[in-house]
Amino acid sequence: MKEKLTIVKVGGAVVEDELQLSQLLNDFSAIEGRKVLVHGGGRKATKMAERLGLETQMVNGRRITDADMLEVVTMVYGGLVNKNLVARLQGFGVNALGLTGADANVIRSHKRPLKDGVDYGFVGDVDGADGEMLGRLVEAGITPVVAPLTHDGEGHILNTNADTIASETAKALAAFYDVTLIFSFEKKGVLSNPDDDDSVIPVITRTLFNKYKADGTISGGMLPKIENALSAVDSGVSRVIITLATAIDGEHGTIIK
Repeated sequence: MKEKLTIVKVGGAVVEDELQLSQLLNDFSAIEGRKVLVHGGGRKATKMAERLGLETQMVNGRRITDADMLEVVTMVYGGLVNKNLVARLQGFGVNALGLTGADANVIRSHKRPLKDGVDYGFVGDVDGADGEMLGRLVEAGITPVVAPLTHDGEGHILNTNADTIASETAKALAAFYDVTLIFSFEKKGVLSNPDDDDSVIPVITRTLFNKYKADGTISGGMLPKIENALSAVDSGVSRVIITLATAIDGEHGTIIK
């Protein structure tokens, strides 16, 4: 029987909200057993870009990452956000280690090709994560804290979607552990009515997702999040939950099956 491992992905909006972030880190530290934290940080990157006089361009919720923006996201994701989370987890007694995909070659990717005529720049699409290497760290009593940056094996850092990193990390570790993947953000779960915070859809299957996608119940940035969640389930991840950042106990939110 495989040992349990929990992966929590925390979004940039929560990283920006001190109250939610403090609660999440407290709850994360209380999770028993092996665990991994994956984080975003897009809002901080946008603010830092503004301070440096750089304009942020987004297409379908994805950041266009030119050479200047790549420097910003590398500094913010791999430095400011990552190391602050690591330091704060140490304060909770969690022996955390901050990583990008380039560290120990844990997540390899390739530069995204033109998509619908859009050049996303230095954005990476993940080829795979090294579950064995991550497992070694976990077995050594270390909690990896993974920033949304990968590398292409040819010396280049690439900006990569944090939900995708969480999903790919979960898939890689599912070969060795009984993995629960939790996407935590600022809502109680996937909502059937975006104006009603209590309209949480309790369970979403592939069939239900296609229905909700077709009728517009689920749209925008939630679409790729659920695609990542379903992909993880298809690849052997035991449970995937989308929930409020202050409710990562596995008992709340939307379960993806």
